[in-house]
Amino acid sequence: MNKKLKGSQIIIESLKKEGVKVIFGYPGGSVIPLFDSLYGESIKFYLARHEQGAAHMADGYARSTGEVGVCVATSGPGATNLTTGIATAYMDSIPMVAITGQVKTSLIGNDAFQEADVTGITRSISKHNYLVKDIKELAKTIKEAFYIASTGRPGPVVIDLPVDIQMQEAEFSYPEKVELRSYNPTLFGHPGQIKKALRTIYKAKKPVVIAGGGVVSSSANKETVDFAKKIKAPVTATLMGLGGFPAKEDMFLGMPGMHGTVYANMAITDSDLLISIGCRFDDRITGKVDAFAPDAKIIHIDIDPTSISKNIKVDVPIVGDAKNILGQLTQEIDEKKLPDLTSWHKKIKEWKSKYPLTYDQKKRVRLMPQYIIEEIYKQTKGKAIVSTEVGQNQMWSAQFYKFNYPHKFLSSGGLGTMGYGFPAAIGAKVANPKKEVIVVAGDGSFQMNIQELATLATYGIAVKVIILNNNCLGMVRQWQEIFYEKRYSATPLKNPDFVKIAQGYGVKGLRIKKKTEVKKAIKEILESKEAVVADFWIEEEENVFPMVPAGEAINRMIGGMA
Repeated sequence: MNKKLKGSQIIIESLKKEGVKVIFGYPGGSVIPLFDSLYGESIKFYLARHEQGAAHMADGYARSTGEVGVCVATSGPGATNLTTGIATAYMDSIPMVAITGQVKTSLIGNDAFQEADVTGITRSISKHNYLVKDIKELAKTIKEAFYIASTGRPGPVVIDLPVDIQMQEAEFSYPEKVELRSYNPTLFGHPGQIKKALRTIYKAKKPVVIAGGGVVSSSANKETVDFAKKIKAPVTATLMGLGGFPAKEDMFLGMPGMHGTVYANMAITDSDLLISIGCRFDDRITGKVDAFAPDAKIIHIDIDPTSISKNIKVDVPIVGDAKNILGQLTQEIDEKKLPDLTSWHKKIKEWKSKYPLTYDQKKRVRLMPQYIIEEIYKQTKGKAIVSTEVGQNQMWSAQFYKFNYPHKFLSSGGLGTMGYGFPAAIGAKVANPKKEVIVVAGDGSFQMNIQELATLATYGIAVKVIILNNNCLGMVRQWQEIFYEKRYSATPLKNPDFVKIAQGYGVKGLRIKKKTEVKKAIKEILESKEAVVADFWIEEEENVFPMVPAGEAINRMIGGMA
């Protein structure tokens, strides 16, 4: 006979079976039994100062490790505060399990105190969700949740737990494996589609590989490099795919799309074959769909069949895990059948020479953000984990920090969540205590979850925060400048003293205003064994260029040198 345990104890024991070492969250009335069972356990709990922060911490933990992140919140407002973080993880395919408290099963539907329809609210923003009404199903539910979150196309799974289920007792038996008739991800490509892809590759004179977030989540970075080098194709990486192919490689084109490089967008537009790996062709990548890669055949590799031909019609779909499929393709390629790509490489080299990413610090009084990002890259040698907020700071980081390794770039791509980067960095640092973790934040975004400075101070988490302070909501202001005749409606900010705020939380604060101070300041920041908040005063009307206007073709970019 198995020992009887309370539901709250079953949860903890199940999490331990899944190898969970860390939970982020915030307590409340309907999860008191769970927190009581957590007391004194080997799983370490990190108290966020807002549930949204907790969800982003679990997300950052997951992105930086590839493991499932875990967050907990109470019922009602606690659960609804998690939803932005859940939606962020869902849009970017990040493995997460979110556990929410719920009122007693007898009160569900009665508008009880702190009741919310969590399963209804999260149905469209989670990979799957559960409302546990029978304690005998609890261990099985947790096993399924971790399996679903981490397999196939990863994503967040929500488990809603009524408080009485946490207090009831049942025998604890944890399942060894999961079998779900309706969920069985395809892992290997269909042999016929592999052969069709090879025939298409042999005919291409101007191929381009697009590495999406699937390359990172599948740990297919080595396979992507091997494949691209074997067929001698240049590679561009989406925002989520950065680090999936080394930026230091000559074959790398940078990021495509709205704020991508000119040469990536020109190459895609002029190509005769696109090989997309784990990229869902979202609107920021494609621009005007009718003008996207108009002369190209498209091979689309993705583990999620619903993503294929969803936004862009493809010629050769291959459903399966990117790591496995690239291995299959690379092994079967007959190099004798590959065409000569000399003229294609020459053309790309010309584009790179003519349209480099560049800026001019000499003509500016205040700091150029690109210079700051480049200096961070130089001093970290590209080995830091960089988490960004959303907006101009995000795009400058993607453009000017060279990501050579997977799981080093953390950013909200699909949902574009301001307030993501700072708590995500906390989660990443908890997961990687010996690695340098840096947040690049805007002055607007940083204030979305600024309260997590308390989490930094409480646990002594040595995250380094770089604020690119331009006294405005920069990306919206940029659009207002270019498309709305500089009518800056609701975008100028009257910011607080970030240095004093940091110090008030017990965190070291610095302010940097001059170019001559930048190198020394970054050196000091990186050498610090403690958390630092550095307030860099940058050009207020500096823009992110190049830029594709909304609805335009990606080869119709505006702006050149910043």
